[in-house]
Amino acid sequence: MSASETRQQIVDVADRLFYEHGYEATSFADIAKDVGLSRGNFYYHFKTKDEILDAVIERRMATTRAMLDSWEQEAGSPADRMRSFARILIVNRTKIMAHGCPVGTLCNELAKLDHAAKDDAARLFTVFRDWLARQFAALGREADAEALALHILMRSQGVATLATAFRDEDFIRREVADMEAWLQAQYPVASPPHSRQPA
Repeated sequence: MSASETRQQIVDVADRLFYEHGYEATSFADIAKDVGLSRGNFYYHFKTKDEILDAVIERRMATTRAMLDSWEQEAGSPADRMRSFARILIVNRTKIMAHGCPVGTLCNELAKLDHAAKDDAARLFTVFRDWLARQFAALGREADAEALALHILMRSQGVATLATAFRDEDFIRREVADMEAWLQAQYPVASPPHSRQPA
């Protein structure tokens, strides 16, 4: 395995452990053990846990942008794209019920720690907000696009938080259906967008 592949494996493992156990509760030794590296080999790639955290945030940013780009390419309209955003709660329901939203949990933990990387982690929410605002603007809601984007982002975070607390899949499905109905209600009456019906 090349050095770059080993480094990527470290970041992948750290990303999973930070999500499942939290950043503070995950040690260098935990990550090294899961990767199968000695301490010496591990330090060749990362000197501190904060360096790993930075790499994890970068990875999540790249993954988020790739997901949003795929929705842009695959979905036929802004309405379809925003439904994809709402339905990610269903797609990832097992992980969310077990560990919460990966973005929300990391941002909350780093904020409580007053960690230097807390603003970098929060940029993940900014990416979602800006993307959602562009979709609302494309629907003809330019004037309140950002407020609408924050509202649906807030709702998705609330659903994720309660899904973790109650571990109720039916709750997630009901709330996603309600979010989709709310999104439908935001379309301008004069020119409702044409979109594919869900299968």
